[in-house]
Amino acid sequence: MAVQAYILIQTEVGKAAQVAREVGAIPGVTSAEDVTGPYDVIVQAEAPSVDDLGKLVVAKIQAVEGITRTLTCPVVHL
Repeated sequence: MAVQAYILIQTEVGKAAQVAREVGAIPGVTSAEDVTGPYDVIVQAEAPSVDDLGKLVVAKIQAVEGITRTLTCPVVHL
């Protein structure tokens, strides 16, 4: 079963739309939406394992220009 997560992203001022477009094109990202509030973009992503999810966030998502901070929230099934 794939690991799913929501990734909350803060961006530089005026960069939310660009970040959402770029992150949305990354394989493993299922959606990326601009939002208002303390975070600028919310991403839904999935990966085969927690390790692969970590690699997706650190190597791919955090490498997008304009991102200042991410918070990864793995989905749990209680």
